[in-house]
Formats: sequence, C-alpha cells, structure tokens
Amino acid sequence: MSQRFLTGVVCVMLVSAVTQAKDWTQWRGPNHTNVAEAGQGVPTEWSDTKNVIWKVDVPGRGHASPVITGNTIVLCTADDQSQSQAVIAFDRKSGKQLWMTPISEGGFARVHPKNTHASATAATDGTHVFATFCHHEKIEAVALDMKGKIVWRKDVGGFRPKQYEYGYAASPTIYKDKLIISADCDTIAWVKALKISDGSIAWEQQREKMLNWSSPIVASISGRDQLLLSGTYQIASYDPATGKPLWSTTCLTMATCGTCTWEGDLIFASGGYPDPETVAVKADGSGVAWKNEVKCYEQSMVVHHGYLYAFTDNGIAYCWNAKTGEEMWKERLSGPVSTSPLIVGDTIFATNEAGTTWAFKANPDKYEQLAENQLGDSAFASMAAVDGELFIRTAKGEGAGRKETLYCIGSK
Repeated sequence: MSQRFLTGVVCVMLVSAVTQAKDWTQWRGPNHTNVAEAGQGVPTEWSDTKNVIWKVDVPGRGHASPVITGNTIVLCTADDQSQSQAVIAFDRKSGKQLWMTPISEGGFARVHPKNTHASATAATDGTHVFATFCHHEKIEAVALDMKGKIVWRKDVGGFRPKQYEYGYAASPTIYKDKLIISADCDTIAWVKALKISDGSIAWEQQREKMLNWSSPIVASISGRDQLLLSGTYQIASYDPATGKPLWSTTCLTMATCGTCTWEGDLIFASGGYPDPETVAVKADGSGVAWKNEVKCYEQSMVVHHGYLYAFTDNGIAYCWNAKTGEEMWKERLSGPVSTSPLIVGDTIFATNEAGTTWAFKANPDKYEQLAENQLGDSAFASMAAVDGELFIRTAKGEGAGRKETLYCIGSK
C-alpha cells in the first residue's frame, strides 16, 4: 500500500492569501498539535447563517472530529437505538454525503452520559481511512478505501471497564506504515501498532490496568520520534517503530482524556481524576519541569510561540509561560467544556458544551477577545481547519429530537 505524503500548510488567519494546505488527517491535525499553520483567512465570526458555506445533517450521534483528505470529509457515528456504528464521507465542496459504510451492530456497553459509541476520531493516509470502534467488549479497527469499501478489519484487543463504565474514547494515530491504537481500563490495558497494509499486529505493549481515556500521539522531540501517552499517574514514551518503552515520568493523576502536546524540549498534559493537575515534563524523561493544580480533564491544550493555552472543564481560559509555568492571565468564559481549543494563525478557537465558541488572540500579555459565536446547543467534537475553512460538528435538541449537523465555515 502506498502512503501519500501531504505537503503545504493549513490555512489560517483573516488575511487574503492563496496557498496549498495540509489535509486534516487525524485527531489533532497534520502536525499532531491542533495548530493550523499560517496561510489563508479563517473567519472569526459565524452563526447558523453567517459565513456558512454549507451545512449537512449527520445521522446518528458521535463526538469524533472530522478528518479531511483532498475533497473528502470523514466522520464516525453511531445509532444508539439500533446499536450500530458507521463511517460516513461527505464532499468537502458541497457537503453532499458520498457514502456511509456500516461497521458493526450490537454489543454496546454502558457509557458515560457525555460519551458516545463513536467518540474516536478516524485517521487517513490519503489512500485509506482507518477507524476504531468499541463493541462486544473489544476494540475493532477497520480500513476502508476512499469509496467506503472495507479493505480489512481487525479485533485489536479487549476493553472491559468495570469500576466506571464510561466507554471508549481514544483516537488512533498513524506513524509511517503503522496504525497505533491504545485502550486503558481497570481490567485490561494495552497499546498496539497494526500494519496499515493488512491490519496485522506489528508490535504490542501491555500497560498498567487503570481507567484512562487519553489518545496516543507521536511527537518528533528530544532528537527522536516518540509515542506519548498521558494518564495512569505518568506520561509514558514509547518508540513508535517498535513499541519499546523509552521512559516514563511520574506525574498527573490516574485518568486523563486530553492528549499530550509539546514545544521545545517540554511535553504538556493535564488530568482530572481523582486529582486535578497540569504538568510540563522534560522530553528526555529526566523529570517534571513544572506543575499546577488546574484541571483540563476532557480536553487537550495548545502551545503557541512559547506559551501554553488551556480551556478548563469549568470554562476558564488560561495562558502560561510554557518553560516556567508562570500564569500570564486567566479569563472566566463559560463551561462546562469537552472540546479541545484550536489555534489558527494567531487566533485561538475555544468551544464549550453548549456550542458557544470564543475566538481570542494567542496573546500572552492579555485576554483579547475577537468574537463569540453560537452554533446549535451542544458541542463535544473538536473542530478542524483546512484551506481557510473550519469544519464544525455540533448538535441541537435532546433525546429523540436531537439532530447533529456538520458545518463548513468560511468566507463566501
């Protein structure tokens, strides 16, 4: 199987420019940091009608974020009533649904009211789409071609949480010719790499049996590629090529949902159960650089030019000096919060569970708000940015009347 290597940069600021952008190929984007690099203009203001290029109904329910490759947008979704899970593709230019491929039926376990049975974001190498779903007390990985045909499927490993039946959430990540998947719970815990060509196991490592929902991510840091996982009272680093453990630093708390991010020689993560903590650790595994008691349990953080930004569970935006941990400012907005903030150029977009998005400057000197926007009344999926457009999965209503929508926001 050939893997397409994507070039260019993602479009961002409110400027007029024409550049080639990277596709948004997986959870946390092409750079694995939820930062879209400078290029084209992204609107900072929108509504259900303003700066909407198109919007389309999304069947089912899911918190998986959109991934974009070429002219195709992919989402994972699930239907609670039929206990079915599926992968859906939309045309990026028009929003028209291209295909919907059923993956599984039955075997749903109890999940947290804020979770879904399609919370893991898919990944793509431009030739195939890879998705993971939890059902029948196991994690299944599936590869589809760009027309929605299943190429292979693999039962990767068990997942049977007992103390807290909150469900599965970790998104897979692609590293060269491998798809890396993790599953942490109190009865079984592992991280494994599958060959993207056929789904066979390339390597596997057992982990400590604890409840945790963080996604694995690969960073090129401290002179090498490192697979990072936060939670289970540590940040752990593995060789993504072989699975060999490189180091682990004791920190954080048991359960984290957010994904590690990094800058320079530091790695950042936060957690929330049973204790709140945000931490910076040295990327060579030599220890903790700084920490505080701020809680970013559900969401990940972002770094911009030496400063770490967070939007906490209760809706407070923070800015810290990334090297020292010094608090530069904090601003109370509104929570609760589950989505992760996105940086586009020098603008941060932060969304709460009610569908309100604040756009503010990545400015360490002060909180500088640009806009406050509303879409729907429920938001749990993080947004993606490509070619001067934002792709936002949101919902409106409750119970049987709940309806999900995918928006393409851009300058018409």
